[in-house]
Amino acid sequence: MRDLGVGFGYLVKGQKWVARHGRWFGFGLLPGLVTLVLYAGALVGLGYGADDLAAWATPFADDWTSPWLDVLRGTLTALVFVFGLFLAVITFTAVTLLVGQPFYESLSEAVDRGEGGEVPESGLPLWRELWISARDSLRVLLRVAFYGILLFACGFIPVVGQTVVPAIGFCVSGFFLTEELTAVALQRRGVELKERLRLLRGRRTAVLGFGVPLTLAFLVPFVAVFLMPGAVAGATLMARDLRGETADDDRDDDRDENRDGDRPEGRNGDFPKNGRNDGNLPPAGGDQGVHHLPH
Repeated sequence: MRDLGVGFGYLVKGQKWVARHGRWFGFGLLPGLVTLVLYAGALVGLGYGADDLAAWATPFADDWTSPWLDVLRGTLTALVFVFGLFLAVITFTAVTLLVGQPFYESLSEAVDRGEGGEVPESGLPLWRELWISARDSLRVLLRVAFYGILLFACGFIPVVGQTVVPAIGFCVSGFFLTEELTAVALQRRGVELKERLRLLRGRRTAVLGFGVPLTLAFLVPFVAVFLMPGAVAGATLMARDLRGETADDDRDDDRDENRDGDRPEGRNGDFPKNGRNDGNLPPAGGDQGVHHLPH
């Protein structure tokens, strides 16, 4: 159970990180705002059409007497909307990350830089990273759809379908939501989807501590947009933990302002002389074709 608190702690730390670095918070809002408008329209349409879909799917009940007809179609309408909301929570993150790939990757790099040590870079061109991200997101969504259909069917079981099934649904959503978010940092480290899932299963309780509260928060309109930058930052911190990477424990809070994507300066304004590439300056090997948004 301790890992449950550890996972939630990364979520909180990520929100604190973007709160201290307001420029990155505003930077990370843009993709979420665009995606929110698209999903809001889709959910409103589903809300208006769910009852018609329920009636179309149950023609055999047209001759049923009240209240059984209303109970059946009312339950089916609610399940259709819940299923749509379930998919929206998962796909929202995937679509937002795809739309905002350059934004969130730069944010994730800034978090890595602030934590100290090496800042991994994929070395791939932008189009290639977008392709990998879209491919992996589709593979994850197929898994989510499988679990969603299974849970949807279990929703018709009396009592269990209204209590246990929704709880399991939130856990499934939280797990795969965390996978999508940690993928930003892990993909830069060259970790493939299969290995990412293995890492997450190894810390399942921490993953649920991070993902389930975030899933619940994402159900509140507009909250997802404002939590996304901090969620990416927190997921980067979790990815470092999953990979066994440690932060520089001897850093002090006075240097936090310099970890907003800029290379820190020394006490007298000189750059550090330890040879480490901490900021936007290219490594000694030269430009490797990695895309960067301007800091």
